[in-house]
Amino acid sequence: MRSDLYKPVSFNLVKTGCYVVFLFLLSRTGLACQCPLTRLGLEECAKYEIIFKGKILRVVDCDHKFGEAIFEIQELYKGNAPKEFKVLFDCNEECAQKFSPGDEWIIYSRYKQIDNAKMDWCSRSRKYFKIDKEDFYTVTYGNDYYDEVKFLREKLGLHRVMIQTKSQIDNRNVRPNTTQMIVILISSLAAIVLFYYLFNKFFR
Repeated sequence: MRSDLYKPVSFNLVKTGCYVVFLFLLSRTGLACQCPLTRLGLEECAKYEIIFKGKILRVVDCDHKFGEAIFEIQELYKGNAPKEFKVLFDCNEECAQKFSPGDEWIIYSRYKQIDNAKMDWCSRSRKYFKIDKEDFYTVTYGNDYYDEVKFLREKLGLHRVMIQTKSQIDNRNVRPNTTQMIVILISSLAAIVLFYYLFNKFFR
């Protein structure tokens, strides 16, 4: 008799407990990423230093701090940038999205250095989706991808990308090797000795 009474009570407790856990996990997931709502307009564009539409050529995964996405800029609306432009991103941010080669994005960002920018996952940056129903940015931003491109073209215009030669790209961050360092050091010491000799000869 007692076992019959406890069975429905135990089942209801388990059911209620599972429901509470489900709601808790759902609320945690929903609150994980919270970005302020933005509205497409010149006032919003003024917050950023560089705005462009581009295609991802390659991605370097996060190593300790930042990952790198190399974009081929298709349309530059604001700022200065070469055809290939690096965007740094933090993989550990709650609102971070996945960057994949071949994806097309509209990027709203600020410069971290003169030749790269830092991704703000709560900016108006958005990915292009071939299937309109998959584009969750349309619901969040209140306009679709094509309306965004049209607005940027009409209000900001198209800017020329910077011309950058291959040698500039290859040699920009190249460190001198050991032999070059020795030559530079010897040349520097020789210049100091020569300066000291001439100073003593003509000014004393």
